[in-house]
Amino acid sequence: MPQSNSWAARAADLRPDGRAVIDGQRVSAVDGQTFEKRSPIDNRLLGAVARGQAADVDAAVRAARAAFDDRRWAGKAPAVRKKILQRFADKILGAKEELALLETLDMGKPIQYSLSVDVPSTARCIAWYAEAVDKIYDEIAPTPDSALALITREAMGVIGAIVPWNYPMIMAAWKLGPALAAGNSVVLKPSEKSPYTACRLAELAVEAGIPPGVFNVVPGFGHEAGEALALHMDVDAIGFTGSTRVGRRMLDYSGRSNLKRVYNELGGKSAFLVFDDFKDLERTAKTVAGSMFFNQGESCNAPSRVLVHERVAEAFTALVAAEAPGYAPGNPLDTGTVLGALVDETQMRTVLGYIDAGNAEGARCVAGGQQALAQTGGFYVEPTVFAGVSNGMKIAREEIFGPVMSILTFKTEEEAIALANNSSYGLQASVWSDGLNRAHRVARALRAGTVHVNQYDEDDITVPFGGYKQSGNGRDKSLHAFDKYTELKTTWIRLD
Repeated sequence: MPQSNSWAARAADLRPDGRAVIDGQRVSAVDGQTFEKRSPIDNRLLGAVARGQAADVDAAVRAARAAFDDRRWAGKAPAVRKKILQRFADKILGAKEELALLETLDMGKPIQYSLSVDVPSTARCIAWYAEAVDKIYDEIAPTPDSALALITREAMGVIGAIVPWNYPMIMAAWKLGPALAAGNSVVLKPSEKSPYTACRLAELAVEAGIPPGVFNVVPGFGHEAGEALALHMDVDAIGFTGSTRVGRRMLDYSGRSNLKRVYNELGGKSAFLVFDDFKDLERTAKTVAGSMFFNQGESCNAPSRVLVHERVAEAFTALVAAEAPGYAPGNPLDTGTVLGALVDETQMRTVLGYIDAGNAEGARCVAGGQQALAQTGGFYVEPTVFAGVSNGMKIAREEIFGPVMSILTFKTEEEAIALANNSSYGLQASVWSDGLNRAHRVARALRAGTVHVNQYDEDDITVPFGGYKQSGNGRDKSLHAFDKYTELKTTWIRLD
């Protein structure tokens, strides 16, 4: 693997292609418009990216619809689609270093994690759905002797996928894997803050044998390309990952167009509950710090609300504060860096604004709290820990999407559950207790799509991911994701 100076040299020589991929070809925007893409590492110019508009989205949807209607992909046997998708996964791994460098330059995450997490997870997701597709059976319903009732699962048609900038490849794979495996065509709109790997994935898909038109990518801004995709009358479903604010718009766009299905994976303010009967506080502190500060805190499932029993709160807070300096921001191209740059200046200013709000509302900053590495021209914030937080404070209620942790205290199990559930979000939670009964009892009471017990984020592709309440609807990952991209058809046959 290249060393840090080699990554910097490769980055300096990189000239990424920002054109769209429509019907298997790299193309400029119809009107020729582009936008500048800069790296959050040091604000260097990476290149010009096609600024997709309604006309570009329409071209991509027409290509996707033609590919679906002529059955060039949906008509292949599941075993054939499986082999092609497996080749796609292999192509992704074969381009591991190229994709990792693009991801790091695009959105600022450390190169070591782009290499060890993002690229392998993307390939693994595609391969998993490839392997699953010829193992899902249809059904025969119970009927009298005079009838035969078939319940079949069919590809939906054209899927619009709109993904965020925090895990660009992984989030794309969570949509692409089940949608393509089921036989759909896809139009992917990556975030304007992280467009490059999506475009490269589309090229690799064609190289692997996925027919032109089946997987298209239109980069651009949300209010232009994203809105056009969500409003398009020939898109059958939207798979969206992003903010709750934009998720509401997706539902509105559906109502204003063709009532397309909308599946939203939205924000989170995940509660991390530490009870006083869990003895290994040091492991708990290391886990919450590692999970909170991973990916610069730019994770919808980051455990940003830490609820600690008052008897152990002081000791636990000291342990977490001691962990924070180990996540000092650094150059993402350095292979030793564990916390990189926030995605852009806007996000950095947003995070710093929340830190100011925490201080103003009376929370006690016990670690971090400042901008870092300003001299680089990049966008870095120290890992920050607030103690003395109440659930009514802004930092405890709103999704920050940065390396900011809030520590709250509770007296009883009932209070802990009430605090955890007193949120508009319900994406994830974690329970730390040595009591088997308590762990089960609290896990059942929490209103969250995933509850971890005595660990955090150790799950994998085999289980669903999604949330309760304003954290969205539908599920990514696991076999349940097929439900989003398929239709159920009943065929009732009379037998004479």
